[in-house]
Parts: sequence; structure tokens; C-alpha cells
Amino acid sequence: MPYGPLSDPSAAPTATPSRVVPASRRSRSAARPSATRRRLLSALRHAAPALLAYAAVRALGVLVLAVWAHREHRGLWHLLAESWDCDWYLKIAANGYADTLGHAFDTNNLAFFPLFPLLIRAGDALLPAPRGGVGLAIAVGCSFLAAWGIFKIGDRLHGRRAGVLLVVLWACLPVSLVQWMGYTESLFTALAAWSLYAVLTGRWLWAGALAALAGLTRPTGVAVAAAVSVTALLALRRRFEPRVLAGALLAPLGWLAYVGWVGARLGRWDGYFAVQRLWHNEWDGGIGTLRWMKQLFLVERPQLFLVIVTIVLFSALVLFAMSLAGGGQPLPLLVYAGLLVAIVLGSSGVYFPRARFLLPAFPLLLPLALALARMRTRVTVAVLSGAALTSAAFGGHMLLVWLGPP
Repeated sequence: MPYGPLSDPSAAPTATPSRVVPASRRSRSAARPSATRRRLLSALRHAAPALLAYAAVRALGVLVLAVWAHREHRGLWHLLAESWDCDWYLKIAANGYADTLGHAFDTNNLAFFPLFPLLIRAGDALLPAPRGGVGLAIAVGCSFLAAWGIFKIGDRLHGRRAGVLLVVLWACLPVSLVQWMGYTESLFTALAAWSLYAVLTGRWLWAGALAALAGLTRPTGVAVAAAVSVTALLALRRRFEPRVLAGALLAPLGWLAYVGWVGARLGRWDGYFAVQRLWHNEWDGGIGTLRWMKQLFLVERPQLFLVIVTIVLFSALVLFAMSLAGGGQPLPLLVYAGLLVAIVLGSSGVYFPRARFLLPAFPLLLPLALALARMRTRVTVAVLSGAALTSAAFGGHMLLVWLGPP
């Protein structure tokens, strides 16, 4: 407490009435962090089986890759932290974005959304780790946040067992090794899952804010924004609430902000879409996808990786049809998953990364999680163990045998 000009510094200061904090208020403020901590620890304990199972499946995948890479004399660190799209994000974090459109194909880095490289740059400034390590740490950390959010949705809709199984299925997808690479899929899935959970629990401002961040992470952030905004607008028809409207308006702002910024940077309103055309990427309603399939399976002999990608695409259609027919999924999950499937299948872009593009579409796995939840435990364990081993083997194949990006 500051002393006045006539006060005696040696005397003990006396509190003025204006500075006295009632005991009840002090006790409430002291109890609030403790209560928050208790709720967080309780939620973590409840989600622990899902998070531990997720860690086990993904650790198995990395272990298989490490042994395989060692035998092939390939560097594990480079594969996970610096290869393919990892390198694009690291260079954006170091040097920023291009300021011209150019004419060369597959070279303009404005196609990559900014949140992940911004996080890498911030982490690089704060941490002594190499930039690739920062990106990998962000991806791995976000993968656990994503797994937690996915569990929360499954648990809320169908119980704890279904939530755990939903997470394990997400960990066992064929290209799930990408979740522990310096890619954006983990960050995007975490933002999408928690945004959708916020919608399901009526936290509209959180839903809109997280959807806006998802829109700054990947082009498919528009699917998260649509899920939030459509659900919010339907809720507004029943009863007007300012927070619901705010969430609906906030959700698309991230995606719109980046697309608008690219247009302003390039001096043309369609700047972002012009960049996408240089990456051979336009939405054509699926014509390009059918041409790719015809070329791969009727003209050429497809590689194993492309066969798996095709199986994933057909499986996504079947699972979405099952989700619609089952009638048990909430509207925001259906909108989100349906738009992701439509964007991925309706694109004319390159074919090989499409299984990775569908990695965040975790609501598609709900019908499988519910089916496994009804099975005997030993059957469920056997199925998931086989899926985990298959995912680990295919992850190694993806990075060490397939000659292109995942």
C-alpha cells in the first residue's frame, strides 16, 4: 500500500474501507479456480480410456514406421516433421506468403491457410526447439485435443463406451499417421470437434469462435462454419437469442477473412480461387473424381496407396448414407460431414490426398462405433487390434513406399 506524505513508514499500514474485500467474496474467488481444476481433472479422468487408447494406437504406428524407416535408411524426424506439406508450412512460417499470383503450377503458397504457420512462428520465437519440432509438437498436442473433443461428442450422444470406440476408430484410419506429422489435420480436427461439441451444448460464442479458427486452418473450414451457422439460424427461428446470432455470424469469419486477404494481396477479387486453379483444384461436382477413377482403374494399374484412397472415398459415401438413414445424428454433425464429403468428392484436384482430406470427418465413424459398442468385448478388441495393426502398416507404406505426399 502506498504511503501518504504524512504517514509513518515504520508504522503498520491500515486498510481503508474501500480496499476491504469481504470474506465471502475472497472465499468465492479462491474456490473458483479450485472448482474449475476439479471439473477439468474429472473430465480428463472420464476421457482417460479414450486418450490412452488413442496414444497406444498412434504410438504403435510411429513404432512400426521407425523400425521400417531404419531398415530403409530413412530419417524418421524428416518424415514426420519436414517432408512434403510440412516443408510448405515451415517455409511460410519463416518467410511469409507470396505477393504475386505467378503462372507456375503447384508453387504458390497462398493455397495454404495461415493459422498453423502462425502458430509455428510463435512457437519458434518462444521455444528453443527447431522449427520442425515446433510444428510436430503442435500437431501431436492438437491430436490429443481432437481425440478428447471426439470422445466428448460420442459420450454425449451415445455414452462413454461409444465415445471411446469413436476415438479408437479415428486413430485407426488408414492415413492416421498424418495426425502425428507436421500437417494441419490434427489442429483442424480439434477445432472442428470442439466447435461441434459447443453447438451440441449450446455454447454458441465458443462454437462460432472455434469455427472461425477452423476457417483459418484449412479450406474445408467452410464445413465447420456451415454446421454452426445453419444450426444457429434454425435455432433462431424458434427463439431469438443474441448469442446464437453472434455465433452464426462469427463462424464463417475466419474463412472469409483469409480468402478476402488473398484477394486484396493479389489485387483481384477471385485471387484465392485463382491460386487454387494453379493447384488444379476446382469444384466440378465430382466429374474430375470419376475421371481419376476411370484413369486409375480402367487405363492404368493403380498403386496400393491409390486403391486405399478409393476405398476410403467409397466408404465415406456409404457411412454418410448410414448416418442419414439411422436418423440418430444431430444436424450439425450431418452438415459438417456431408459438406466435407461433398467438397472432397466434388473437387477436380489431385486424387492421392483425398483420404487425408477426409481424416477430420470423424462423425462418419459413429455408425461403426455404435455397431462395435453392441458387440462382445473380445470381438471388439479383436477388430480394433486388427485395425490398429493395419493402420500402422499402411502408415509405413504411405511414407516409405508410396512416392508422393500422403
